[in-house]
Amino acid sequence: MPTIHGVSGPYRLFFVSFDCHEPKHVHVQRERKICKYWMEPVALASNHGFSPVELNTIRQLLRENRSQILEAWDEHCGHHS
Repeated sequence: MPTIHGVSGPYRLFFVSFDCHEPKHVHVQRERKICKYWMEPVALASNHGFSPVELNTIRQLLRENRSQILEAWDEHCGHHS
């Protein structure tokens, strides 16, 4: 599960290799909480434990770092969509 480096904050952003057939997305983890966001457009796919306020913070973080995340996706998964 490759981690995306260079995105500041308390979150671990990562991909799961067997998810490469799905539309571009990223998993976000902090402590025992985890969520998944689609990246085109940035939209919540699933959530396990994050509050609505924190999900808004995460969504903004993903928007601000979208090009970096998509570049990391392409490096990891190739150009699947």
